[in-house]
Order: sequence, then C-alpha cells, then structure tokens
Amino acid sequence: MSQSEFAEVVGGIAADIAGKPVDDSLQAYLNETYPADGETFARLKALCAQGEAEGWLMAREAGGIKFGRAIKPGAEAGSFSVDVVRMKDVKGPHHLHPNGEIGAVMSLDGAPKFDGWPEGWYVYGPGTDHHPTVEGGDAHVLYLLPEGAIEFTGK
Repeated sequence: MSQSEFAEVVGGIAADIAGKPVDDSLQAYLNETYPADGETFARLKALCAQGEAEGWLMAREAGGIKFGRAIKPGAEAGSFSVDVVRMKDVKGPHHLHPNGEIGAVMSLDGAPKFDGWPEGWYVYGPGTDHHPTVEGGDAHVLYLLPEGAIEFTGK
C-alpha cells in the first residue's frame, strides 16, 4: 500500500461518481456500492492510516485537527479535490460547500460520529455549510470537494 494506491482507490471512486448529482441519492449509492464493511472502504481506511503514519497525509495540524489536501482538482480524482482530516471529539472551523461535499467517516477509536453520521459515507449538497464535528471517538474523515470549492467563514 502506498500513496499511489491511495490515489488509485480514490480516483476510482471519483470516476465512478463523476457527473452524479451531489445529493441524498449519491449518499445512498456510495453506501451501497462502497459500504463501510466492504473491501474498498477497508482499503481506503488502511491507506489513510498508513498515509498518516508515513506523513504523506494530514501533515498539518491546528486546533486539535490533523489535516491536509491529498489530491488537487484536475489530478487523479478528476474534478474533485481530496482532503483527509483526523478529528477526535472536536469541532472544526465553519465553512460553506459551494458545490457540495462527499465524505467518508472512518472510525479509529470508540464510536465516532461526524456531524451525527456513523462510519460510512455522507453527502452535503451544494450551498450547505457546517462546523465539522466529531463526537464519541477518533476518526479519519476523507472528503471530496467538486472543483475543490470550499469557503471558510470565520464564524
């Protein structure tokens, strides 16, 4: 497993969902096609842990959150950017999703929930906003942003 395998796995998922509406139907599709107890999700989870251990993922830290952009838009994930964060019982900075956000919650310890979502996939549609929050444990959260669009508000 390596950084190139991470790009391959994420790139395959991104290619599969490219052009699909960023809505509840996409969330259902991802949870059916790449379930939390499935092989692809397990590979993704292991690659995120390896990337953190080797320092090629989540190389930055602020406010108790490790984070980093793994793939820029226009690269292996097509029009999506790919970021990975590690959060443990913490509330992150408020931001907007101009084009939506597609994420995978991967449990590391306890029974973490990201904004109330358990391990698995979540989708926030275009124009949504939130304070990303993990409660109940420690998790990696991988998220794809269409066109890499995100706006931090300072709220």
